[in-house]
Amino acid sequence: MRKEDIINIQKQWASGIVNMGKLSNDRKSLESYTSDFLDKIYDFQNQVLFKPTKAANDQFRNTKDSAFSYFIAGDNRVCEEDTGFALSKWSEIVFDNSNIIINEDIAIAMGNYNFKNETGNIKAEYSFVYKNYGDKIKIILHHSSLPYKI
Repeated sequence: MRKEDIINIQKQWASGIVNMGKLSNDRKSLESYTSDFLDKIYDFQNQVLFKPTKAANDQFRNTKDSAFSYFIAGDNRVCEEDTGFALSKWSEIVFDNSNIIINEDIAIAMGNYNFKNETGNIKAEYSFVYKNYGDKIKIILHHSSLPYKI
């Protein structure tokens, strides 16, 4: 696993979230796409630690169903507070890595990512842990939060 591999999966993640917003008017396609995205990018077949940015009551989303609910909400959302983070119709998401550490089949990335849409920009802080399964790299830890304000 190389830093370039981590940057590539970050780009795939960002593109996936942007695509969810683009599909928001076609619920059936959105649900299918989001399910495939979660299977491709996250390792919910085993275990994922997931703390999304805008989660207050149900802070931890360690199942595929709860991550699905966070990203696209809907009538069948698992967490009542979810409004669909990806439905903000982000036009661009850019990772700004503070550092990437690679240790055999595990990589850790931390930094800021910036979300842009027609209403403005949001900067969030992240820590992601990736695991290399040989032919694919998947997220096993996703922690995101808004910067501290004094």
